[in-house]
Amino acid sequence: MHRRAFGVVGVAAAIVAGSALALAYSSGSSADGGPVSASPAASPTFKVDAVHSSVLYRIKHLNAAWSYGRFNDISGTFNIDDGGAIDVTVKTASVDSANAKRDGHLQSPDFFSAKEFPEITFKSTSMTRTGDDTFEARGPLTLRGVTRDVTVSIEKTGEGPGQRGQGKVQGFEARFTIKRTDFGINYMVGPLGDEVTLIVSLEGNA
Repeated sequence: MHRRAFGVVGVAAAIVAGSALALAYSSGSSADGGPVSASPAASPTFKVDAVHSSVLYRIKHLNAAWSYGRFNDISGTFNIDDGGAIDVTVKTASVDSANAKRDGHLQSPDFFSAKEFPEITFKSTSMTRTGDDTFEARGPLTLRGVTRDVTVSIEKTGEGPGQRGQGKVQGFEARFTIKRTDFGINYMVGPLGDEVTLIVSLEGNA
């Protein structure tokens, strides 16, 4: 009789202990009373908002002043926080130098050859955090049918709720310099510089 009573008491004690342990974990506490750390939520992938994004370029003219231009047709996705990826496409026919005649020349075979090579693409293969809000991305840049690996310095410029509180918005700015002759753009090297700096400011929604 006593053995049976002790057995019942032991089972009851085990049930109570198990329930207390489960309650501790469900309330955010560990078995020893300390907090249980939750896994951080994964950063979403953002879709580029072309209306609020810019891709600019600058090139030296006559070794005197910087000449700036832009591309107006941008698309792609990005996730920079989780060692993710950037995948961006720019339409070469959207080049805009604030001069229609020059834009036509830039679209010609002397420069971008937009009909034959309608897109400039960059797709990162690695992403490394270099500071609280800075990163370094590496990957292939394809321009005028030529693909070269480039390294891109990135600064996250902000994030927050989307418009009307829906979803999430994030932005970053990236800069890198290429030699246009590496991509077969050899026209007027001398009067026009060989080095071209690209400034990419993207805003995305998730």
